[in-house]
Amino acid sequence: MRNFRRIEIRPAVPDDLMMIASVLVRTWRATFRGIISDAYLDAMKVEDQAIGHARRMRNPGAFLLVAVDLSEERVIGFANYGRARGMPHAFDRELYELYVLPEFHGAGIGSALVRSVATHCREMQATSLFAWVLAGNPNRVFYERLGARAVGEGRVRVGRESLEQIAYRWDDLAKLAGLGNISA
Repeated sequence: MRNFRRIEIRPAVPDDLMMIASVLVRTWRATFRGIISDAYLDAMKVEDQAIGHARRMRNPGAFLLVAVDLSEERVIGFANYGRARGMPHAFDRELYELYVLPEFHGAGIGSALVRSVATHCREMQATSLFAWVLAGNPNRVFYERLGARAVGEGRVRVGRESLEQIAYRWDDLAKLAGLGNISA
């Protein structure tokens, strides 16, 4: 884990896109090696991910927050969220992506991002939040520690593979928004 002075969580701007994409590629390669094929992970390109996130940034129903390490002026994590997709029942908002650079795992960055997402979702009058998490994700306990409960299973296509995923749900956004303080 790296030491840093302060972090700022704020809405992403276009200048953040390459750093967001780099966080995603580095995190996927570190986290999903052995779960997703090496060929798929090795073929991931930061530039392609930046293009995809630029599209997401223009989606009026989705939001993108970044965690910036102010001592280095760089994005070290991000959360992408918005209206629930493909879930016609009981879920108001969906956390589409949550990634933090591996060297910052355990520093409270992911928790701070989730708290910020929950706060914004409450401001939009949402009552619940859910996230799909790969069943093989070794960090899935993170969601459980934040009070999410498993409420469903499904499959997702990643390249040529069909992988099992678990839907985690938070019913109390007020509680989630107020979880602990980040130690910076």
